[in-house]
Amino acid sequence: MRIVFMGTPEFAVASLDALVKSGCNIVGVITAPDKPAGRGMQLQQSAVKKYAVENDLHVLQPEKLKNPEFLAELKSLNADLQIVVAFRMLPEIVWNMPAMGSVNLHGSLLPQYRGAAPISWAVINGEKETGVTTFKLKHEIDTGDILLQESFSIDENDTAGKVHDTMKEIGANLLVKTVKGLADNSIKEISQRPTINGQQPTLHHAPKIFTETCKIDFTKSTDEVHNLIRGLSPFPGAFTSLNGKMLKIYKSEKEILYSNQTSTVIPGEYVTDGKTFLKFACADGSVLVKELQLEGKKKMFIEDFLRGYRFG
Repeated sequence: MRIVFMGTPEFAVASLDALVKSGCNIVGVITAPDKPAGRGMQLQQSAVKKYAVENDLHVLQPEKLKNPEFLAELKSLNADLQIVVAFRMLPEIVWNMPAMGSVNLHGSLLPQYRGAAPISWAVINGEKETGVTTFKLKHEIDTGDILLQESFSIDENDTAGKVHDTMKEIGANLLVKTVKGLADNSIKEISQRPTINGQQPTLHHAPKIFTETCKIDFTKSTDEVHNLIRGLSPFPGAFTSLNGKMLKIYKSEKEILYSNQTSTVIPGEYVTDGKTFLKFACADGSVLVKELQLEGKKKMFIEDFLRGYRFG
């Protein structure tokens, strides 16, 4: 089977590597154009391009996916199947080109968490389980027929970064199974229209994360604040302010009040001994800050931060 792979970030590299190592015939790799980055604004290759070049794979980097020259070159690769992992939205002329269509790897158990940020939203919403799905691309985003799924648990202190790394490996292996299943015709496609006792389940969505999503609202419960912090860690980071400067919190621990306790601290106010702990009050307790970054400073653990910071 002739396969074209489409992807850009490091998350996609695990999938491409798994396909290559399983003996798949990768006839082309489509990734983002090189972009200037860093202090010297040097042109930087995507993680997928670096891997493809190191492994002598044919690379295409179109600025526009409807460019006639790109479409002609893509067609000349004569792919039977296209595989899409963490890439941009494809026009129909691209995803519908191969005889077997295009398969996408999505970071959720579809139809839950369709959208751009499924990992973050699953953690923010306090899900105990998530997973990966391979499915066929069609017009509406993340709605195509499901091929395979695999689930795994989320611990109450797992960050989005930890879930990302777990998902990266599980997803890569699932893609290999999917390709083999398509090759021997053993996979039955399943429509994304589940019913539970005849009723459509409530669907959670995973829209792009914006700045306003990242601002911590300490009037919410300790669980909600803790989940927001870990769901936005390591990027882009949940934030509040400390003495007039932005403070990003990357790791926290919950300190929930018992039913016979009452707090004397207003939600959003902090308490610290100046040496070992810093905590912010929430509606039903506090979150202890464990890793943070103050505006203009580097990321650090709380003990290192408190050693050098003087509260006003």
